[in-house]
Amino acid sequence: MESKHLEQFFDYIAARNIEVYNEFSLQHELGVFLRTTFPQYKVQFERNVSYFGISHTVKKEIDISIVSGKERFAVELKYPTNGQYPEQLYSFVKDIKFMEQLKEQGFSKTFTVALVKDRPFYEGKDNLGIYDYFRGNKVVQGRIYKPTGLLKNSDFIDVAGVHRIDWRLLDDRRYFIVEI
Repeated sequence: MESKHLEQFFDYIAARNIEVYNEFSLQHELGVFLRTTFPQYKVQFERNVSYFGISHTVKKEIDISIVSGKERFAVELKYPTNGQYPEQLYSFVKDIKFMEQLKEQGFSKTFTVALVKDRPFYEGKDNLGIYDYFRGNKVVQGRIYKPTGLLKNSDFIDVAGVHRIDWRLLDDRRYFIVEI
């Protein structure tokens, strides 16, 4: 599986006018698409990392796992619909870190996918802090601090790789795919 297959999914839902309206519908429709595209693979939802003999990760459940023999793929999805832009952007970073951890633990490839409707996720006047990774030219890499709340500027995520966010257009929404 490659990121091009996830891009094909977005082309597929646009061409067939399939309604994706929240994170669960995104997960469901992507799972159906993957089962059709890869009938030889087992596509599972919300699989705990312990199933794969993994522990000590920033998250415990994989949104979609795709498995066949020794080949293992994971997809983390986000489709935020209630604002909270800086916190949701930090969640995107957390998903990227989680996918890095699964890759380090033997997954063939992992992917973080975000679909958004609200412009403040990808565009705005403020391109400082967490926004710079998603609106500016800064790559998601290194130590990224929590942008709000009690743990603001003290809680952080260390991202090992270098990940560029490339927003793509889907009707009136945008999405990105980060492959690890």
